[in-house]
Amino acid sequence: MESIIIIVFVLGYLAITLEHNLKLDKLIPALIMMAVCWALVALGIDNFTTWFDSANHGLVDGFASMVHDDKLHLVEETLLHHLGKTAEILVFLLGAMTIVEIIDYFDGFSTIKGFIKTKKKTKILWIFSILAFILSAIIDNLTATIVLISILQKIVKNREERIWFAGLIIIAANAGGAWSPIGDVTTTMLWIGNKVSSGMLFVYLFIPSLLCMVVPSFIATFLPAFKGEIDFEEEVDKPKSPHSGRMLYLGLGAIVFVPIFKTTTHLPPYVGMMLSLAVVATFAEIYSSSKFSISNVEGEEADEHASSAHHSPVHHSLSKIEMPSILFFLGILMAVAALESLGILFNFADSLKEGIPLIGSELSGTGVSDLVVILLGIGSAVIDNVPLVAASLGMFSEGLDNPLWHFIAFSAGTGGSMLIIGSAAGVVAMGMEKIDFFWYLKKISWLALIGFLIGSISFVVLRMFLH
Repeated sequence: MESIIIIVFVLGYLAITLEHNLKLDKLIPALIMMAVCWALVALGIDNFTTWFDSANHGLVDGFASMVHDDKLHLVEETLLHHLGKTAEILVFLLGAMTIVEIIDYFDGFSTIKGFIKTKKKTKILWIFSILAFILSAIIDNLTATIVLISILQKIVKNREERIWFAGLIIIAANAGGAWSPIGDVTTTMLWIGNKVSSGMLFVYLFIPSLLCMVVPSFIATFLPAFKGEIDFEEEVDKPKSPHSGRMLYLGLGAIVFVPIFKTTTHLPPYVGMMLSLAVVATFAEIYSSSKFSISNVEGEEADEHASSAHHSPVHHSLSKIEMPSILFFLGILMAVAALESLGILFNFADSLKEGIPLIGSELSGTGVSDLVVILLGIGSAVIDNVPLVAASLGMFSEGLDNPLWHFIAFSAGTGGSMLIIGSAAGVVAMGMEKIDFFWYLKKISWLALIGFLIGSISFVVLRMFLH
């Protein structure tokens, strides 16, 4: 039965990886994989000899000798435990996505365009790389990529020039997302799973992540694509709302407040995110009402906002949430949980530890090779990094802030830059700019690989001083 479950998982995983070839949204195989894996677990429960207790991170004693009803009860408890942990991540992401959509509703991101006053390509490259690095740490790498490519399209009109900038934005956004607990889904998973703390994440990963962004950007400044100046008309778009700047800073501040709330109260991050969302939504409603009132008085603009006045900015923002991504995360995390519950990942981790030379394990203070983690990073470029990190959570039992978790956060977060399909930021850039897979492989992948390797080396060196 275990073999059948593994086959179902592998086939589902393959369908997720080949979603563009199959023209099938990856949430579909993820949800099928989750449901079928757990159904097989429930139907074949009497055939399993081991059961992994995620709460205590160990195998359940005497599982094989339990009666059928007790085993089913344990399956229900485990399923509920994993659903709770998955829901924490999903509710957190929903809150963050809604805040970002509220900022966008007030055209808050147009404020960022005002920072760019130069026509020199190298300066524009550095501005966008630094903005991507900082923004992705605050609003996550996917959203930062969408925002910056949208701004880039208004500044660099020539697509052939623009896709080079887009390639470096992907590298910078993924690097920036790695050192922040809210910058990347995989880092958020490790943070919510109590594997890393926000303070130590910064201490361990800021310098490696910075180098992962700076080195490729520096090398790129010598490439012919970034020589000379761009042609664009210096026009400043008038913000749609007089509150755009205010909502930008309020929204970003509210998201940054979440790690502070968690550190102070020790409550799960989603509680702080819901509080932040409530505060941002309150101001959004107030500003929205005042905008409609002024419009109605002025008369001319009354028709323009008439349709919007019937529903709030919060409802509008919630309707724009990318639910397919939320359902994909639900499917993949719960499917991995099924493998974890049977002890499959636990046993696989042991075989990895024994089978691969323990390079760096004596330095890290764990029995896990640095080579395993680097391979995880390279693997995240080929397949989705979410299930890889979800699997590592079930494979390794190291405690809070063990260097292993920080290295996994870095590798999974930045390794995806090596292929355009290897990260959410890359996939969204591919869609927005119609970037060809092989163009990215030839022009950008080598820069991402250099950044990843230099960042990994700097992490190993930094760990020697910190651990």
